[in-house]
Amino acid sequence: MSLIKELKYSLHVAVRPFDGYWDLKYENKGRLRVALLVLLAVTVTMIVKRQYAGYVVNDNYPLSLNSINEFKYIVLPFLLWCIANWSLTTLMDGEGKFKDIVIATGYAMLPLILVNIPNIVLSNVITLRESSFYYLLDSFGMVWFVWLLFIGTKTVHQYSVMKTITTMLLTLVVMGVVIFLGLLFFSLIQQIISFGYTLYQEITLRE
Repeated sequence: MSLIKELKYSLHVAVRPFDGYWDLKYENKGRLRVALLVLLAVTVTMIVKRQYAGYVVNDNYPLSLNSINEFKYIVLPFLLWCIANWSLTTLMDGEGKFKDIVIATGYAMLPLILVNIPNIVLSNVITLRESSFYYLLDSFGMVWFVWLLFIGTKTVHQYSVMKTITTMLLTLVVMGVVIFLGLLFFSLIQQIISFGYTLYQEITLRE
């Protein structure tokens, strides 16, 4: 299947997720490169949105934004979700492999692109009173994304509805724990380095 056909199929997954995710999982129609392309496109559109959304709905100061720094707000949560979900579902008899989770999550993010692009254009022509349409579209894109993520998780791991909801909530908890432990680890390393440097200075001064 060519890349163009694979990208078109990602639209099919977004519109008909039950059939689409089943084919991704059991007919091998899912492609890792498409999931990563969607992730890249979401990141780019988010950067463009922060930079060029109309002043009516944009609270950011464009000149102070660092585009490279913006990657952490999309890519890092994506990786954390995939790792946390894989770690958790391994213990909960999930059928999905890590690659399956990455593909399912990547395909689920497509609505964020489909909504962000027209929303950026819309934000530059609306007035303050019409800004509710912008936020409505934004919310619709997020709900669509969560819906696809739910179906993708359910299909990949072959869970029931309640187990899927529980797993997704627990995945968020695990992400929080990983972030906490990561911050704790870096804080500890920083303190060790600071202590080592202070100790070195004391020894140097006494000599």
